[in-house]
Amino acid sequence: MLGWKTGAIAMLIDSHCHIHLMDLEPDEGDVLRPIQRAREAGVKRMLCVSTERADIPVVKALAAQHADISASVGIHPSESMKEVTTTDELLAWANDDNVVAIGETGLDYYYNKGDYSQMQRSFREHVQVARACKKPLIIHTRDAVDDTMSILREEGADQVGGVMHCFTESLAMAEDAMALGFYISFSGIVTFKNAKNVQAVAEGVPLGRMLIETDAPWLAPVPHRGKQNEPAFVAHVAEYLAELKGVAVDELIRITGKNACDCFGWKGNA
Repeated sequence: MLGWKTGAIAMLIDSHCHIHLMDLEPDEGDVLRPIQRAREAGVKRMLCVSTERADIPVVKALAAQHADISASVGIHPSESMKEVTTTDELLAWANDDNVVAIGETGLDYYYNKGDYSQMQRSFREHVQVARACKKPLIIHTRDAVDDTMSILREEGADQVGGVMHCFTESLAMAEDAMALGFYISFSGIVTFKNAKNVQAVAEGVPLGRMLIETDAPWLAPVPHRGKQNEPAFVAHVAEYLAELKGVAVDELIRITGKNACDCFGWKGNA
């Protein structure tokens, strides 16, 4: 830590995690301990994001049980090549006050090769559903810059905006996404020594368009790299970005917390 107390910070938010996918410690019977550790670290809200159909009832149940957890519903681009969904299904999943976003959705040409037509169709449907229910999008994009931005523009994603989650692409893409009303979210990757490109993008993204996340249980930030990630570790992402941007940690947390509240419609100070 860099000498500040997370418990005193009102706006520390993990804007993207998958608590339901964490490997639990041997003496844990549920996900309550990771949630409690996040609270003890000063995390005031967590957005638990689905990636496949089986996740939907789980993330919605977590959000129903915990006032500081919200849910996002959608099918990850990799899963969309295996799971066919309909707009009616997506709309039904989204019809819940605890569901504050649609996704994660998008395009991933890095881990998936071949015919992308089904992935692209699913992406378009997610954008259409987001517009229909007036909820922001959570976008996963990898090695698919042109197609991602084209679909966002063609489907009117600027009407709802959202988040470019765990961003690892170029500053030019970030600027195009921000022009459509999207926030740029940085995960523990930004703390890695070899992530110079991500660090350069973070330097160029204004604080007013920045979010922070863990993407737990993956991509644990330094000093926990290689371990299972968890929402409590979002504090380390905040610390690193504050130093990179040359601002006080509490200021970065205040601004990114307000950004998350604005994006997801959370009321109050967090």
